[in-house]
Amino acid sequence: MPIGQRNAGRNRVLVPGAQQVLENFKYEIANEIGLANYAGVDKGELTSRQNGYVGGYMVRKMIQQVEDQMAQGTIQTSQLAQQPAPKSPAGTAQLL
Repeated sequence: MPIGQRNAGRNRVLVPGAQQVLENFKYEIANEIGLANYAGVDKGELTSRQNGYVGGYMVRKMIQQVEDQMAQGTIQTSQLAQQPAPKSPAGTAQLL
């Protein structure tokens, strides 16, 4: 699927310029968990479990990286709290 179409739903990139990096990361994770040629596979041909596992493993790796940075003191929780909240898409209610 072309990159521009991927973000039509809930999945939107919050940091400009990160989209291609996240796409590459997704393909690296898919390869790591044994889904070869994930970039060229029709995602509709895969099970929800397979597609969900790629996304879930991506999130796990990103959280692990931030936890490592906090443990090493290279990032503080106050820095994370200062990040602007993502904008809600039109037609959705904000939590706060």
